[in-house]
Amino acid sequence: MTERDRDVDVVVIGMGPGGEYAAGALAEAGLVVAGVEDRLVGGECPYWGCIPSKMMIRAANLIMEGNRVNGMAGTARVDPSWAPVARRIRDEATDDWDDQAAADRFTGKGGILVRGRGRISAPGEVTVTPNRPDGGEQVVLRARRGIVINTGTAPAVPPIPGLAGTPFWTNREAIETERVPASLVVLGGASVGVELGQVFARFGSQVTLVEKTGHLLPKEEPGAGDLLAGVFGREGIAVHTGQHATGVGHNRAGFTVTLDGGGELTGEALLVAVGRRTDLAAVGVGAVGIDENLKAIPVDGHLRAAPGVWALGDITGKGAFTHMSMYQAGIVVADILGEPGFAAQYHAVPRVTFTDPEVGAVGLTEAQAREQGLDVRVGTAPIPQSARGWIHKAGNDGFIKLVEDAGAGVLVGATSAGPAGGEVLGALVLAVHARVPVRSMRQMIYAYPTFHRAIEDALAGLG
Repeated sequence: MTERDRDVDVVVIGMGPGGEYAAGALAEAGLVVAGVEDRLVGGECPYWGCIPSKMMIRAANLIMEGNRVNGMAGTARVDPSWAPVARRIRDEATDDWDDQAAADRFTGKGGILVRGRGRISAPGEVTVTPNRPDGGEQVVLRARRGIVINTGTAPAVPPIPGLAGTPFWTNREAIETERVPASLVVLGGASVGVELGQVFARFGSQVTLVEKTGHLLPKEEPGAGDLLAGVFGREGIAVHTGQHATGVGHNRAGFTVTLDGGGELTGEALLVAVGRRTDLAAVGVGAVGIDENLKAIPVDGHLRAAPGVWALGDITGKGAFTHMSMYQAGIVVADILGEPGFAAQYHAVPRVTFTDPEVGAVGLTEAQAREQGLDVRVGTAPIPQSARGWIHKAGNDGFIKLVEDAGAGVLVGATSAGPAGGEVLGALVLAVHARVPVRSMRQMIYAYPTFHRAIEDALAGLG
């Protein structure tokens, strides 16, 4: 696109998974659609998130499975090598961080790709500033039907004294690394921190995790964080909960991190994984009457944020998940096209942390349910343990926890932690989403011996 100004039907700012899907679907429906992207078409997920990180996790799990052979199925020696992992991420997952295939996929549907930073400059108008060393000319896009915002989030960097200006990692540098550091300090014990921390530990790095709250995975059930802490301890990962960094130093040897209790941690590398941030001012939402100081864009059930403006994905604050972005994108497409559709529902949002063991969860935690004033009943069951104590050796650590609204007789939340925890979660997501009566779940037949059979034992614990 070379014209300075252009009239289109829809402008999509941000071509992450949901934005790319919405833009492509609208273009295929016959609308003139401009997709604006200042980084890579496809967003965080295929280049620095879901896909390459799961390649790393799969490789790290293979190392552990090889080590589990000894004493259970014979003898085996595993010599970890990061080179094939880095090569697969570079060549297979990201095309060396080149988005030409994704860009061609969009333009092949009839879409117009505009490279640069998009900002709403007036109602129905987006000004795009090119990301080029020479500056380049701005492009003004005028949208006849509407604007879709899908600008996502960026890694949050806390204002820790000494941190700024050092070569610390976020998830992006961790994904791109060509080598495993001898030692790694991870700030943040949520999903990104625990997943990547376990990966690098299994490839030989001495890993230390720091989480300021009382347990890992602070947004999940405390038992899930305690489970991981126990597993990590056996794998040689040091875990410091209830502490936070008050200072960072860096020299040729690496990083020194000072904790609020006075202790110091050292590592060749430092991974900052304390969450994500939004920047609504950069998107210019004030031009359409949205408060730019908010952390997320308020939307209704059809993702409408203002007249002629829709928002989807991380920036709506409904969950920073690719599956959330894609779910919302489908609703946006139907609404723009005037097709029959349903309003978004968020009572059964599934989430999975891909550690070993996996931690899957849906809906409310017990604490959240009690905060809402529900009549809460809880049932918990451990994943069946071997009488000879082989559970840890076999990698079968885990539990099922169910949170019931006793007044309604339905589950409002559940956690599936253990082998294939994310897959076992599927049955619980259906139960929470469809509000299946607990009495009906008790009448089901659960296959033996499977991990999901622990759901039956947890149901019995509800009383």
